Amino acid sequence: MKISLEQFDKAFENRIRLQVMSVLSVNDSYDFNALKDLLKVTDGNLASHLKALEKEEYINVSKSFIGRKPNTQYSATKQGRDAFRKHLQALESLIKQQK
Repeated sequence: MKISLEQFDKAFENRIRLQVMSVLSVNDSYDFNALKDLLKVTDGNLASHLKALEKEEYINVSKSFIGRKPNTQYSATKQGRDAFRKHLQALESLIKQQK
C-alpha cells in the first residue's frame, strides 16, 4: 500500500513547528520563553513559527501580565491536535511501508 503525500500536513514540515506541536500536545499550555528555551531558538524564529500555527488555527494564544511583565501562553486547539495526530499517523505509515 502506497501512502499519499496528501496525508502530510505542510504546517508540520518545519522541525520547529513539529516540536512546538509535540510540546503542546502533551502539555495544557506553554509560555513563549519556556518554549524558546526548550527548543533553543531565537525570539524571531519562534514567533514566526507560532504565527504560522496560529494562522492555521492549530494553536491558541493567550496574553496576560504577571506583575508588570507580559506573558504569552500557547495551547493546542482540538483542530491542531487532530491535524498533528493525522500527520504523525502518516509518518508512521510511511516508516512501516519502508520495512
